[in-house]
Order: sequence, then C-alpha cells, then structure tokens
Amino acid sequence: MHRLRRLLGATIVAVLPIAAPASAQEEEQHSSLTVGAGVAIVPSYEGSDDYRVLPLPQVRGKVKDHSFWTRGASLYVDAIADPQGAEWDFELGPMVTARFDRSSRKAIKDDAVRALGKRDIAVEVGGFVGIGKTGVITSPYDMLSARVAVAKDVAGAHDSYVVTPQIEYMTPLSRTAFVGLGLSAEYVGKKYGRTYFDITPEESMASGLPAYADAGKGSGFKRVSLSLAGGKSLSGDLRQGWALFAAGSYSRMLGDYADSPVVAIAGSKNQWVGVVGIGYTF
Repeated sequence: MHRLRRLLGATIVAVLPIAAPASAQEEEQHSSLTVGAGVAIVPSYEGSDDYRVLPLPQVRGKVKDHSFWTRGASLYVDAIADPQGAEWDFELGPMVTARFDRSSRKAIKDDAVRALGKRDIAVEVGGFVGIGKTGVITSPYDMLSARVAVAKDVAGAHDSYVVTPQIEYMTPLSRTAFVGLGLSAEYVGKKYGRTYFDITPEESMASGLPAYADAGKGSGFKRVSLSLAGGKSLSGDLRQGWALFAAGSYSRMLGDYADSPVVAIAGSKNQWVGVVGIGYTF
C-alpha cells in the first residue's frame, strides 16, 4: 500500500502528494525506487500572472518500509516504518525545502517586479507529522489523509517559518489508474511577508510600484490551494514499470499578501500550476 501511495506525490511540483491505493496488494516490497521526469507550467514568481515552463525531476522510494519522497524542491523522509497491510498510516519525520522564488532576475517576466531586485535562495528545514486511513469511502483501497509540515529558513533568505497543513483523498479507478484531490494552505511568519511582498520606499522608486508594508506586520495565511491529479500505468500494474501522470492546481492568494502591489498590480491573486510527466518504478 505505502509503495503505491507515493507514486504520484513524488512527481508533482507542490501540487498534490497523492496517496495511491493497493489495488494489487498481494505482495508488497520492503524497498523500492521510483524516478520520474516531467514538465511543469508555473507562475514566474509567487503571485505572478506570467508563467514559465520548468523541467521536473522527482524521486521517491522506500528502504526497509521507511519512505522518502521529493515534492518539487522539497525532500521528505518518514521515520515511521509502515507495517504490511496496515489500515492506518502514521507519518513523522524531517523535511527540507529549497525556495528559489525571485532568486533569478531572468525568471521574472514583469519589469516592475524584476526592478525590486532578486531574493536569496531560502533553505527551509523542519519536520512533518501525518495520519492516513485506508478504506474510507469508495473501496477498501481508497485513502484519506492529513499532514502538517513546519519549516524554518536557515539560510537567512527570509529567516522566517512556513506551516503547511494538507488534506488529501485518493481513490483507485482500477489496478492501473487512480485519481486524487487535495486541499492545502500556507501560513507564514512576518519576515516571510516582509521579504517577498513588502516594498520599501527605495524599491518603490526603482520599480514604479507603490511602497507597501502591510505583509510584514504579522504572520498569517498566505494562500489556499485545491489540487487534482491522476496516474495511469503503462505496464498494467502501478507498483512497477512505466506510468504517466498529470496534475493541476489552483491557488488563491490571501489577505495582505494578495493586496501587495507585487500581486494586486503586477500579478494576480489567482495562481495556476500544471504538470505532465512519466515515471518508472523498479
């Protein structure tokens, strides 16, 4: 069960960490590896209304029933081993994220935002805890799960924290296909808002955007996201061989972050992400 449930989550760039079912759960390996590659269409920066295309390499695996997976530029390692055929799945472990938002002038298409200057790459280190239940609604193999990740920047880029609560539901369509739905949000500290959404008087003069200081006054929910994803095996079994995947998400910027000129004037409160790709499970 646990091997399948990382199949799509390991190949989606911050869209939806899907829990895939054990539609063929007679045998379960204690170790496995899936590698994937795809193409993602993402905003040129958080809050942008311009988009760019990025390559998407992803990896997920399991070593002696301990899972690890990447999700965009994040790495998760589950320290709790999952027993064979367990109805409940408990997660607890470390995670690390590299945040490249506005770290390259070339990636920013909007002239005004580019004039604000680039930001350093953030390295966010923390942990996550989660719980999942198999056999909830549509079949003995669907899964409903919840997870919360908490991380803090240790590289001095924004020197703040990010809290990410998530709720996910996944159901199989057959032994070879599944779909999933996810809802998530991001809660950030005041230094995060100050770094990415506030505009100093000096930056205002350089960019032509009005000065703005509200995003850095306090912590708050930055955005909420709804995601849909699906996968299709090309080998006849999701546990091995080649598989195609696709995913999409819609995010809505919230509060003082949405009111920042970086979003309200130069960008958009509505954010979209699309991913297509292929993966292979050994």
